[in-house]
Formats: sequence, C-alpha cells, structure tokens
Amino acid sequence: MDLKVLQSIEPGDVIGFSGGSLVSDAVNLLSFGIPRWSLSHVGIFSYHESDCNLRLFDSASGFGVRHQSPYQGVEKYDGRAWLYKLHRPLYGHEYGRLEESTKNSLGRDYDAAGALRAGGKLWAACYGALRGEDLATFFCSEFVAEQLSHVGVFNTANASRWNPNHLMRTLRRLGIVCPPRRLK
Repeated sequence: MDLKVLQSIEPGDVIGFSGGSLVSDAVNLLSFGIPRWSLSHVGIFSYHESDCNLRLFDSASGFGVRHQSPYQGVEKYDGRAWLYKLHRPLYGHEYGRLEESTKNSLGRDYDAAGALRAGGKLWAACYGALRGEDLATFFCSEFVAEQLSHVGVFNTANASRWNPNHLMRTLRRLGIVCPPRRLK
C-alpha cells in the first residue's frame, strides 16, 4: 500500500474499491464495469469527533454506515483501492457539514434493495424518475453521493440512483475529483 498517498487524504476525498469476489463482479457487470477492475464499492473520508482522526466512512452489507481508519479500511478490503482526491479542499463550512452529516449517518442500515435498484444505469434512471431518494438506509454510492450533495460540491436530486461506477465517472467528468491514485 502506498502510505505517502494515504497520508495525503483530506476530508471529502473519495475511495473506490474493486473487489475480488463474485458479489463485486456482479456489481460491475450490472453497472457496465469490468469485473475485478472497475469499482464495486466506494467510501468517503471525514473526521469523527470521538478520536479527532481522519476516518473512512462507508455503508457495507452486514454493517450499515460505519467508520474505520483509512489504513484498516484499505488493508482489510479484498481487492484494489484507488483514492479520488477532491479537485479542491473543502471550505470550513463544507467541512463542518460533512463532519456533522457523517456523524449523524452512523449506524443506519445497509440498503440492499436500493443497491440492486441502482445496479444498472438504465434501470436506475427509470426507477429514479418514478421514486424519489430514500435516505433512511444507505448503500455505498448512495451514501457518498448524499454526503457530497449535502456538502454542496455535487448537485444531485436523487442520491439513490448512483452506483459506484456511474458516480465516480460522473464526478471525474464534472471535474469534482482528480484522476485516481492507486492505494493498493
């Protein structure tokens, strides 16, 4: 793992994972990605008041919204990891909103049904037009899209329609995040 890149992480930066499991392969196939290469999971970095350290926040099956150290999150993941730094650091008021929002989201259940609905680009667009976002529970890319929208750096009307590949492609195309840097 590239510790120099890991040490450059700031609040609001996004991490993308490409898993080495059949579930990750399915996520990629449904979201027009390449299994074992494209993204199957994402998370966002913020501080947590309990220890004043930078933490990786994500929503994962079996855990819901959780936080862990960046090092632990990368090392424990079965697959590759990339860091997508924000194009610019967050301003003070944005940073405060992110910290408050991630703290308030901790413990929310994982949204497996939402993850399935967001799986395909066409299906997500159709379903998103018929049903508004539901933020009672989160799947990974919905959580990241909601956090970036809440902060004000990414404007989305429906965070529930994003899958990991579509979200990160859009963030790159809009210039919100920089090209990815490989962590693992």
